[in-house]
Amino acid sequence: MKKQSLIYSVLIVGALLLSYFIFSGTPKVNETATDFTTLVWSDEFDEDGPIDTEKWFLQTQLPPGGSWWGELIQHYTDREENTFVKDGYLNLVAKKETYTDQGETKEYTAARLNSKFAFTRGKVEVRAKMPKGTGTWPAIWMLSTNIDEDGAYWDNKGYGKVKWPACGEIDILEHWGKNQDYVSSAVHTASSHGDTVENLGGRTVDNVSDDFHTYSLEWTKEKMIFEIDGVTHYEYNPAIKNKDTWPFNNNYYIILNIAIEPDIDPSFTESAMLVDYIRVYQ
Repeated sequence: MKKQSLIYSVLIVGALLLSYFIFSGTPKVNETATDFTTLVWSDEFDEDGPIDTEKWFLQTQLPPGGSWWGELIQHYTDREENTFVKDGYLNLVAKKETYTDQGETKEYTAARLNSKFAFTRGKVEVRAKMPKGTGTWPAIWMLSTNIDEDGAYWDNKGYGKVKWPACGEIDILEHWGKNQDYVSSAVHTASSHGDTVENLGGRTVDNVSDDFHTYSLEWTKEKMIFEIDGVTHYEYNPAIKNKDTWPFNNNYYIILNIAIEPDIDPSFTESAMLVDYIRVYQ
């Protein structure tokens, strides 16, 4: 009887396992941090000279009105003086100089890069050093390829259909020179955006303009996790996910830029954001 009972038990367990595999279908990928291990795109900035235009687009077209949003006072240029690679680092340089473009004369120049690579979900890692100076505003961030923004790379390709902020924005890193060493991350959506954005977090990090730090985003179907040197400072995971809170089911591209605010230190002359590498994993 014991032997017969053992046989019955084995048969029952086998049937249960068979049923599980038949009805459960293909196992779902568990999108945790450890799953994003396949490198799908990167720039290591190993070759001195101009940036790799196979990977990057220099965005220069001014918005309507002749200035960048937020009363910013710089021109973005496509000159090598503002964007170049040297000694293994991307140099994104903000300068004090009189520069005329598109019929507008401004007293500062900088650069704004759009990646020609876009993706949905994954992990972004950027090792970077921030510029110095009150009034400097460097950022490493992402926009949806569907943003309707004249002059942006993906809009030029015909993808632009949705106005900001409904398209969604992911700010991996923002640093204001007037608040030295405080690094912020934010998520802009139709429900929370602009100067009154509620979806944000940050922390003070020692020597962000003197030392390199690693800034990262992990973007899954459910949430976004923002870290500096492996330490989480903000997580976005809205309880209700709809077009107003979670427009993040589309391809997004990476943007690097330094903006200049009107309160720029009068003694400012030049400073750069240095980037050691950018890596995207899925």
